[in-house]
Amino acid sequence: MLRGMATVTYYADDLEAAKDWYSELLGVAPYFAVPDGYYEFRIGDYQAELGIINRKFAPSQPDRPGGQIVNWHVDDVAATFDRLLALGATVYEPIIERGAGTGFVTAAVVDPFGNVLGIMSNPHYLEVLAGHRPA
Repeated sequence: MLRGMATVTYYADDLEAAKDWYSELLGVAPYFAVPDGYYEFRIGDYQAELGIINRKFAPSQPDRPGGQIVNWHVDDVAATFDRLLALGATVYEPIIERGAGTGFVTAAVVDPFGNVLGIMSNPHYLEVLAGHRPA
């Protein structure tokens, strides 16, 4: 059974550039490193793990972003989206309100290393964070 996200990993051809880019975006340095292979950050309210892996260790992939999109909760989707674009990401999916008045808003970018990074405003996340179960 899936019990919650443990680690999200992204691949990068230039591991050092990816580490620097994500350090700038997240405002923290990685807490764990494997030379020339892997950097890991602890981020967010639950200290989720975000890992960056040298692409030479990736399974064969098409030369385009794809796969699953992990949406990270943010308080302000528009401001975060703008910041991601200012840091060099490109639009994968524009800001979309998912159901009028529900509070679910999503967007996704492709980071400079070819990974899809999703963001969303999710009222259920905030309810759980506050100690309440969603209805």
